Amino acid sequence: MALRTIREYGDDVLERKCKEVKEVTPRIRELVEDMLETMYEANGVGLAAPQVGILKRIVVIDVSAEADSPIVMINPVILETDGEQTGYEGCLSIPGKSGIVTRPNHVKAKYFDLDMNEVEIEGEELLARAICHELDHLDGHMYVEKVEGELVDNEELMSEQEEDEN
Repeated sequence: MALRTIREYGDDVLERKCKEVKEVTPRIRELVEDMLETMYEANGVGLAAPQVGILKRIVVIDVSAEADSPIVMINPVILETDGEQTGYEGCLSIPGKSGIVTRPNHVKAKYFDLDMNEVEIEGEELLARAICHELDHLDGHMYVEKVEGELVDNEELMSEQEEDEN
């Protein structure tokens, strides 16, 4: 396993549509392991292959605090969405910034796992947000296209949240 360099906003690889994965090879398995290691090291909840410069339809997500239940999605597709949630969202490709984005509150998706078994997943709140956010990356889109207002510095945001709590 190895840490991969996370591509940042402005890198044209992040604007390109990814290709479907036809089969899970040892190189794909290595990529997934590297993506997970890179995501955890960066304290992220999701990472898409184009964020590490690979134009494949692969996403890893882990919204748990324990970092022991990652979801590996190959060729994911959103089947249905409903509800709405609005909140701050960030991206490992835009470090230190967040913006307000409205996403579905519930998402149903299908994907293939590392054994190319088809899997369906339903998620709400943070998981729904993460699925939508990461799948956007596979089509060359980033959350900044959906931001309501301006991006804010994460340190400023944390200061405001601490003030609100006091």
